[in-house]
Amino acid sequence: MVNRLNSDKLKDEGIFLDWAYDQRPYIRGAISLVQRNIFIGGTMAAIVLFIFLGSLSSTVVVITAIPISIVGTFIFMSSLGRNLNVVSLAGIAFAVGMLIDSAIVVLENIDRHRKMGKSAYKAAYDGANEVWGAILASALTTVAVFLPVVFMKEEAGQLFRDIAIAVTSAVLLSFFVSVSVIPMLSRYLFSVGKRNRADRRTKNPLAGMGVRIVEVMLKVVSAVTKNWKTRTAVIISLSALAIGSTVMLFPKMEYLPQGNRNLIINLLIPPPGFSFGERKNIGEQIYKMNKPYFGKDNGDYPGIKSMFYVGAEQIMLFGATSLHEQRAGELIPLFRKTIYAIPGMYGISIQAGIFQTRLGRGRTVEVDISGNDLNRTVQVAGTLFEAIQKEIPGAQIRPVPSLELLFPEVRLIPVRDRLKASGMTAWDFGLAVDVLMDGRKIGDFKPEGQKKIDLILRASEEDIPTPEELYESLVAMPGGKIVPVSSLATLQRTTGITEIRHLERQRTITLQVTPPFTVPLQEAMEIIENKVVRPMAKQGLLDGTEVGQSGTADKLTETRQTLQWDFVLAAVIAYLLMASLFGNFVYPFIIMFTVPLAAAGGFIGLKLVNLLITNQPLDILTMLGFIILVGVVVNNAILIVYQALNNVRHHGMIHKKAVLESVRTRLRPIYMSAATSVFGMLPLVLFPGPGSELYRGLGSVVLGGLAISTIFTVFVIPALLMFFIKWEKIDSARPSVSRRN
Repeated sequence: MVNRLNSDKLKDEGIFLDWAYDQRPYIRGAISLVQRNIFIGGTMAAIVLFIFLGSLSSTVVVITAIPISIVGTFIFMSSLGRNLNVVSLAGIAFAVGMLIDSAIVVLENIDRHRKMGKSAYKAAYDGANEVWGAILASALTTVAVFLPVVFMKEEAGQLFRDIAIAVTSAVLLSFFVSVSVIPMLSRYLFSVGKRNRADRRTKNPLAGMGVRIVEVMLKVVSAVTKNWKTRTAVIISLSALAIGSTVMLFPKMEYLPQGNRNLIINLLIPPPGFSFGERKNIGEQIYKMNKPYFGKDNGDYPGIKSMFYVGAEQIMLFGATSLHEQRAGELIPLFRKTIYAIPGMYGISIQAGIFQTRLGRGRTVEVDISGNDLNRTVQVAGTLFEAIQKEIPGAQIRPVPSLELLFPEVRLIPVRDRLKASGMTAWDFGLAVDVLMDGRKIGDFKPEGQKKIDLILRASEEDIPTPEELYESLVAMPGGKIVPVSSLATLQRTTGITEIRHLERQRTITLQVTPPFTVPLQEAMEIIENKVVRPMAKQGLLDGTEVGQSGTADKLTETRQTLQWDFVLAAVIAYLLMASLFGNFVYPFIIMFTVPLAAAGGFIGLKLVNLLITNQPLDILTMLGFIILVGVVVNNAILIVYQALNNVRHHGMIHKKAVLESVRTRLRPIYMSAATSVFGMLPLVLFPGPGSELYRGLGSVVLGGLAISTIFTVFVIPALLMFFIKWEKIDSARPSVSRRN
């Protein structure tokens, strides 16, 4: 479009449009990376399945759930008016591992029934029929936990909705595939396959190793559930481990991810009284100091691809992009040296955030100082400025407006007696001065078929260069007489500020504090409040003013509280949903014991990413991972509890035998589904690139929570279940191996 405009419309007018900044490389790179991660994750999940199943045809049967669910998700998103973006694609990538969980459970159970000697049709029907209730409960709990986040507002709500729609659509579709497509393909597979295929599979060394692992795990579970003392010890120790890990590893929070946008913005705060010529000279000086870095790397700094400068009266800034898309942040130290090399100049240098909508207000804590006395407000703001810099080394602080009260100012003060004698008011006099200076809009004119034209009344086409000439300029009186401005007003030279801001009708100065990336936003807020504002208030240094925090700090506090309640609400919804499906309030309570284990695992996963890969804060997108965990980690517990109840109610097993048998029959699908989920999501956490900073934290939480909860679920759930399953009546009409508990 721009090239066509330049060649067709604008060329004859002598105008040329140039790209000052282009985000397309970052967007394309981010989409390409997440697409590659989906492919790699799906491939790794397929390899893990093949290792577990030892059969290519069985692996293909399970993998069919992935393309069907993903394509169906695209249709759902399109019908709901949602676009494909980095966040929604990341949601689909997270769902890749979960899409085959239900298919694994169904196929594994069909295979188990086939080994009992049943026909292909009977095995497919009984196998799917036996577990469809459990996988329905799993799918519905995964979907239900997203209900609270769908109604969130602000930027976070927009992001959460994309992930919620992508994941829920994919999971629901995978459920329908598991209870319809998988049994159909399994029946065909077992019908045309050879009966000794399973025997050959057991000769596989990997399959043999899996059998031995299952035997060891069953011995441990049997020891754990031996008596009430061992059960209690396991429950208390694992619960204490989960709570202790959560308390020790709970980090401070950030708001939205900053991303790695290829744009550095440098806001300049000049000394008072800079003229147009001085502002122009500063721009030339900035370009001269950074010329050695144009188009090439120099030392530790990446090359500068493009640069711009704005030296307007209201704002001074310059910005730049890097030759290397992922290294723009390395230019910040260079530009900070540039700023402080200019005499009398200071300012801030920040990397523009991908969700930033206002200049200089991305990852900032805004400290508002309000008061009726402007001089006192400026004095307190200056004291806070120095104290914050001391307490948060490396923080960049931008006062809005400036802390200087020395900007040159010329005031025309009307002499009211003379104005009254001339038949004028102060308002009339102000209009006359406007006409003398910049002109005054008095109406508009719209020729037929053309755009509207503003009608501006101005005294002369030439600008008035000095205040003295304005003071001597002539104005027309109502009676037709012409007198100089000096006969109606007095000229006063003074100083002031460039802008007067108000907060709740009080004059306000705001300090925009951008902490270093090593200091999370929540920690910076607490330092400012506890180590700066409160001590100064106790010493009386803030008398006559009010100090508060706003901006991103407000959003972070509000969103954090909302997410905390959403986490609780998601757990309650999952509990009530399972209670309705089980027809019991006790068994869902047992299943919910996996949530604390998952939370601890989430914090462990986040800590490992910080230690081994890169700095990853607990931003609100990462917090969404804990809500997702509520719906995911209960699936394994549902399988164990559901199968144990079936063993008692429909197969006549004694209680302990029913629990151990449920663990034995569900252990393999649990670890298969967990392994495929982990390896399916692993590329999202490990592979760096554009956009990976958006979902790396979310992925680390889900991976860590899923891994830890899977390991310990097979111990804590049977231990808890043994206390309550004794209430179930054994079906005496069914055969039972033993009646001893």
